[in-house]
Amino acid sequence: MEALFGVCSNSLFPSIQNHKNTILLPFPNSAHLPFSSQLKSQNRVSLKPHDLPPFEASNNLLLKCISSDERLGTSVDEGDSLKDGVRIKNLAVFVSGGGSNFRAVHEAILRGEVHGRFVVLVTNKHDCGGAQYARENGIPVIIYPNTKGEPEGLSSNNLVAVLSSYEIDFILLAGYLKLIPSELIRAYSNSILNIHPSLLPAFGGKGYYGAKVHKAVIASGARYSGPTIHFVDENYDTGRILAQRIVPVLANDTAKELAARVLRQEHKMYAEVAAAICEERVIWREDGVPLIRSKANPEHYS
Repeated sequence: MEALFGVCSNSLFPSIQNHKNTILLPFPNSAHLPFSSQLKSQNRVSLKPHDLPPFEASNNLLLKCISSDERLGTSVDEGDSLKDGVRIKNLAVFVSGGGSNFRAVHEAILRGEVHGRFVVLVTNKHDCGGAQYARENGIPVIIYPNTKGEPEGLSSNNLVAVLSSYEIDFILLAGYLKLIPSELIRAYSNSILNIHPSLLPAFGGKGYYGAKVHKAVIASGARYSGPTIHFVDENYDTGRILAQRIVPVLANDTAKELAARVLRQEHKMYAEVAAAICEERVIWREDGVPLIRSKANPEHYS
């Protein structure tokens, strides 16, 4: 039998580089900050460059890990509940729009189906529906990247530093339309997931998103489509595939009808995959292919 390796989040954090005298960053709790800062509001702090210590990045690669706690060399907090010996996982979510997949996973968490919690949301649009939903549910919102339209957005290095302060285990992309920075991918190797509305590698890559994907599927004459969840690398939609669902393409489908059928499967599949990663049931085959171990039958993988 091929060797299997457990998956956990990475802990490599590059040094912070600031380009302004003062920046505003949201943090979960000032008591756990890696530096001293003065609170400006409930979820935001003001900090200055001299407050920030450098984080030393390591190039060492982890080939096998039993749990994220062991890899980080940290103990489980008393407030972190255990389920079958596995602590609750801290999740970050990235959205650019309504965030329906984010909502679906969050609702699964509230139902007790996912042993995780969303501790922060990252968006490139401060007023998008996903960000509003996060605020309504007490989840802090971070703006990234820094643009003319979003001048309070963070730099890539500062984004990594802020996420590290939340002790993030996994990052879920849910309709986030910006390319993920290489700094973040290196810091969270094999710990960032994306969902795409086609059966990758077909109909993926830059420019393939939303209705464009479904129109292309129908125009191609493909008889089947469906969502894909994959790990994120430095290119669009090319990371290792973790899960897929098949959805039929009907003879008279419109892009809107196909999109609705695929989206229903996206919501179900993302919640199931989130449960799997939080329960540490994602393993890596010797050839680098990730698999999900069945909860009901540990001898079965999908």
